[in-house]
Amino acid sequence: MYIHFSEAAVEALTNRLPQDAILRLFYDTEGCGCALAGVAALQIQAAHTEGDVDARSNAFTVQYDPRKEVFFEENLSVDYMPQRGTYVLKSSQQTYNPAMRLVNCVN
Repeated sequence: MYIHFSEAAVEALTNRLPQDAILRLFYDTEGCGCALAGVAALQIQAAHTEGDVDARSNAFTVQYDPRKEVFFEENLSVDYMPQRGTYVLKSSQQTYNPAMRLVNCVN
């Protein structure tokens, strides 16, 4: 998996990431009613989550659960929407989440 971060996303994330933090692409199915219906989110983690693997990226170390890789295309991009304060996760084929949240799991 490759994740490209836009300049706006890099700037927004750099300002929010604690030193030595890890970004994690999370496929959240809690409360969705079905394991196949989930919502993508970005998490800030203090440490590696066991079983996760690294995605290739132009800007950050991003980890994800390889069992959830089936829900995403090989090439993804993340942009930042400053007017909403949210991120957009998309590929060349679809938008996965037009208002992706950044969840700080460190504190």
